[in-house]
Amino acid sequence: MRGLKSYGLALILILIFAGWFLTGMLVQGGKGPHEGEKSVVAAIEGPDGGTLTNAVKASGLAADHAEAEGADPALSIAERNATQAQDAGPARSVRTRTYAVQPMAMMVALRGQTSAKASVMAVAKTSDTVVSVAVREGQVVKAGDLLCTLDNGTRAAGVNQAKALVAQADAALAKAQSEFRINAALREKGLASANSGEAFAADVTAAEANQKAAAVALENAIVALSNTEIRATVGGAVQRPLAKVGDMLNMGGVCASIVQLDPMVFVGAVPQSRIDLAKLGLEAEIRTINGATAKGKVTYIAVSSDPATRSFAVEIEFANPEGRIKDGLTAEATVNLGTLPAHLLPQSVMTLDSNGDLGVQSVEEGKVVFHPITILQDTREGVWVSGLPATTDIIVLGQEYVSPGQSVDATKVE
Repeated sequence: MRGLKSYGLALILILIFAGWFLTGMLVQGGKGPHEGEKSVVAAIEGPDGGTLTNAVKASGLAADHAEAEGADPALSIAERNATQAQDAGPARSVRTRTYAVQPMAMMVALRGQTSAKASVMAVAKTSDTVVSVAVREGQVVKAGDLLCTLDNGTRAAGVNQAKALVAQADAALAKAQSEFRINAALREKGLASANSGEAFAADVTAAEANQKAAAVALENAIVALSNTEIRATVGGAVQRPLAKVGDMLNMGGVCASIVQLDPMVFVGAVPQSRIDLAKLGLEAEIRTINGATAKGKVTYIAVSSDPATRSFAVEIEFANPEGRIKDGLTAEATVNLGTLPAHLLPQSVMTLDSNGDLGVQSVEEGKVVFHPITILQDTREGVWVSGLPATTDIIVLGQEYVSPGQSVDATKVE
């Protein structure tokens, strides 16, 4: 039984080696593809052959077979496409469209917030008690509108007294001038001494001085009375703090705070990489987080960057009639930096070459040409790119099935 197993195992090994002999090739390493291959029989019997060689030839197993036509597996995909393009019969059909250079608006988006042009405190210029408040919080006022009124005390009486002093000084001046004229007439007739006119002239000068002093005192009294009325110096919305009736306001005390809403400013920052493009007077469009829009111009650019962000503060002033846009809203400003020559293309025409470079394929003199491109801006209308001739016929259909240098049958579409 043990002998039977040994004979059976030997028979299996013989059949395996026989199958290998009949299939095959013996590959000797180190000689490259196709150079290290030879048949197993030739390796055993040598180049002159023998009994096994003659038997294999007679069976037809070692007959030479023509290699099937097809692409060389050692070629890359790009090389295969190029080979197929050269061996192809009729030219492949593609569709092209002419694209010309256009001025592309160079827009830079800035993030920031809206800010009031100014926040002004309406303060008292004299000290007294608040007897009335003419505005309420949130009310929009104009420059010159009455905000608060203080108790005038004796200021009205002071104005009346100053007016009386002015009238008295005017009368004294008129009397002194009249006496001077009478003295002058008497001196002309020789009825008064020649030096008597000096005294009358001095009286006129003193009366004129008293009249001017009385006029100044009246002006001061009027100003003191007007200071009891606190008025807005700028237009805007009334905010806290707001005085109440009965409050005692000292000189410099706040009656109301006024936030100037027209015009307003957008406060943002320009990155240091684009600070050279920022210029005063550039037009911009502001859009707030709640959808409000406005147009303005750059009015301020900082000369020093923020140490934390290395960005430069910028302000864009814009009109805000009726205070539609509020103070402190998150907003985005799009600044127009001018125009740049570029092409506006649909994304569908872009492709990659064999090196992975992004570009488009055009048809020039009946052959495919690949143009690498640089994307400048992606918009809803298409992609703005640079790197193309001024006018070029770009393949819009079939660009994925042709290769640079391949002859094509191009049909232009409008």
